[in-house]
Amino acid sequence: MHLSEGIVSMPILIGGGALATVGTIIGLKKIDEDHIMTTAMLSATFFVASLIHVPIGPGSVHLLLNGLMALILGWACIPAILVALALQAVFFQYGGLTVLGVNVVIIGGGGLLGSCLFRGMLQRPKLRKLAGLLSGFFSVACAALFLCITLLTTGEEFVGTAQVIFAAHLPVMVVEGVITMFIVSFLAKVQPEILGIKS
Repeated sequence: MHLSEGIVSMPILIGGGALATVGTIIGLKKIDEDHIMTTAMLSATFFVASLIHVPIGPGSVHLLLNGLMALILGWACIPAILVALALQAVFFQYGGLTVLGVNVVIIGGGGLLGSCLFRGMLQRPKLRKLAGLLSGFFSVACAALFLCITLLTTGEEFVGTAQVIFAAHLPVMVVEGVITMFIVSFLAKVQPEILGIKS
């Protein structure tokens, strides 16, 4: 889901950079000493999971785990995703440094929006699996939608590409939903505090 260099217009680059900066500042303020290791671990997990990708036009399809990250980290998922995307851009030329802010907003913003809709369901044991499933699914759906909107505001020539990219992410939405469901279910049993579940 990385946007490539030279695709989006300057106003979108500036806007994405500004939003990513604000999100990173908020996220850094939310990280305390007890959550530094969790944040680093999830950033590394995102880095590895999204290395396996299939290029599609100016973007790519890969696992995101943005819903899981947002469920566990909240706003701290933004700096975690920023670090992983920056390393991928430097070492593997995925995405790029000029579009780093836009990519962070697309992936991190999608995760935050998708997870905040279902976070409250985690407090109800019977709804936890459903919360994980829906959070994983809708986090990828929101990110794909943000990516499509970014392409559509860049130019009419990207309409077809945006449609293909969104359609290509439909299976990813399902897979992410299932993965997030199982991880949330497991964490709720062994370490419920990491999900903010009150005993």
